[in-house]
Amino acid sequence: NFKKDNIRIAFNPLEEKFEVMSASIRQDSVWIPDVSLLWSKESDLFSIVSEYLERISTSRELTAEDRKNIGNRIARVQSLNNFRITALVLSAETSEEEIAEVFVRINSMGKALNQADFILTLMAVFWDEGRADLEQFCRDAREPVKGQPSPSNHFIDPDPDQLLRASVGLAFRRARLQFVYSILQGKDLETNEYSDETRGRQFDRLRYSQGLVLDLQLWHDFLKCIHEAGFRRSIRSGLTLMYCYVLYLIGRTELKVPEATLRRTIAQWFFMATITGRYTSNGETAMEADLAQLRNVNDAESFIGVLRKLLGDTLTGDFWDITLPNDLAVSSTLSPSLAIYEAAQVILDAPALFSTATIGQLLDPSLTAPRADVERHHLWPRAYLSEKGISQVPRVNQIANLAYVEWHDNLKAGAKSPAEYLPVLTEPFPQSAVDSMYETHGLFTGWETMEYDEFLQQRRERMAAIIRRAYERLSGGGAAAEPGPIDLTAIIEGGESDAVEFKSTLRMNLHTGKPDGRIEHAALKTVAGFLNTAGGTLIVGVTDDGEPVGIEEDQFKNEDHMSLHLTSLVKDRLGATAATLVHHQFEEYEDHRVMRVTCERSPVAVYLDGPDGEFFVRATAATLQLTGSALVDYVAMHF
Repeated sequence: NFKKDNIRIAFNPLEEKFEVMSASIRQDSVWIPDVSLLWSKESDLFSIVSEYLERISTSRELTAEDRKNIGNRIARVQSLNNFRITALVLSAETSEEEIAEVFVRINSMGKALNQADFILTLMAVFWDEGRADLEQFCRDAREPVKGQPSPSNHFIDPDPDQLLRASVGLAFRRARLQFVYSILQGKDLETNEYSDETRGRQFDRLRYSQGLVLDLQLWHDFLKCIHEAGFRRSIRSGLTLMYCYVLYLIGRTELKVPEATLRRTIAQWFFMATITGRYTSNGETAMEADLAQLRNVNDAESFIGVLRKLLGDTLTGDFWDITLPNDLAVSSTLSPSLAIYEAAQVILDAPALFSTATIGQLLDPSLTAPRADVERHHLWPRAYLSEKGISQVPRVNQIANLAYVEWHDNLKAGAKSPAEYLPVLTEPFPQSAVDSMYETHGLFTGWETMEYDEFLQQRRERMAAIIRRAYERLSGGGAAAEPGPIDLTAIIEGGESDAVEFKSTLRMNLHTGKPDGRIEHAALKTVAGFLNTAGGTLIVGVTDDGEPVGIEEDQFKNEDHMSLHLTSLVKDRLGATAATLVHHQFEEYEDHRVMRVTCERSPVAVYLDGPDGEFFVRATAATLQLTGSALVDYVAMHF
């Protein structure tokens, strides 16, 4: 309870709040004398509480709960003695303009300060050239000098605070800037003590890391990851891009991950972070958790293994089958789902609808015609839907009602019904080309005659499948998710080897005619062996001597069910990391459908049925189980 210049400040322990009032206005206020004793470190808290309770008990009845709360709250007030108030002291050399900017922004609230502002202000005092370098990098990105290297790009015009996040993430493995502010003030996070020496060491770390962040070669090499992830236009989440840049720099500069592996993995990570909105709501918290996973990682294989495990844990079967189709049920063109669908079509080299030019070619940012080369076309035109009584904007502008077409084809469609404009736009193409276009755009025969809402639902599911297929191609570098340059016939005719094995079925015992867990176990042994050795290919639907029997022997409802069954088996029994390294597709072989399962080499040891399960490797044309010292030696040498 304080009084100065006719103003009183009082703490109310029952309501746990401070009250500020003028004595001239509150003449009837009741004040408890000498409570200022609470602010003395030498005061005996027990005596203070006892005396206070005795005084207040004379005017009102106190319950046991009241007495407990009052004691706790007065103790909290006394703890303010230990509260550290940090002051920022501006250097005598700081210019009047910089001082004025700091105080105007704080006192006038012309701009609310955030943690990045505080750190940039610290830099202006203790390392002014560092802040100037950040600002110059941003200016060069926006106004590049023709013919000179610059940070200019088509994805983002960076701000100083965004680049600062990349620098501190790389330097201190921290995403929460409040921690970094204390670190740069010279705080030792273990002892909680401050010193000029500690501050100097921390600024040295920041200087080194910022030099890497602003390195133009590293910057543009990183942006190639974003290009590989299918993006061709401006990135809406600068925070997502910068956090991915941190991961790239850790892998590239500290752990020396091979560039091809790093680029593909970071491309996957950016794809995942965008589609899930990983860093858009609680970005600092999410990135802090991701960096925590990497603090004890000290080699390239472990780094890639951690990221791939997190990818597998995030993009589960439920995500692809349930979450993603639901996320596509929106109308906003700013939705990350629409951006990722666009990226997926670029990855899959999909042509624009009713065109031979790919979407990736038409989205080339270097082309600046009066009209965009590719436009989002309403498959069910707005005017046509309005005639049918469907005029609500969110319903008309559903993502599932949009497809990329060349601008002149968009004009041809006009306001006609799909049934009217389709014959005109598909007439130049053979039916096989139309079917191919439909597949890459999530369309299907007869869609133009369906009920609108039923069409939207079915197309959302197909769009989700397209995104998943693109991610699988991205995960496998292209050859794993789609038929590669190696001919299937050549693989089978080459027979079984250390990199190839045949299985008649995935689950069915051909002798009993029933599903058999032992058959599944045999297939998983082979997959685990490939993962733990040098990778390889498993062909399902072919006998040991290369004779095709076809996947129909497994009696799945359809290929999608067989695909889901294999994915679940691998994830459940070999682990999430293994699931990101195993890819499959269905192909024709001598009038039979077979499944080709392609396995990458795993950066971490893979065990069948958990860490205490079985460990397999490939040797010649066989899968061998290792145990005991042989297992220990192999893992030590290879992982």
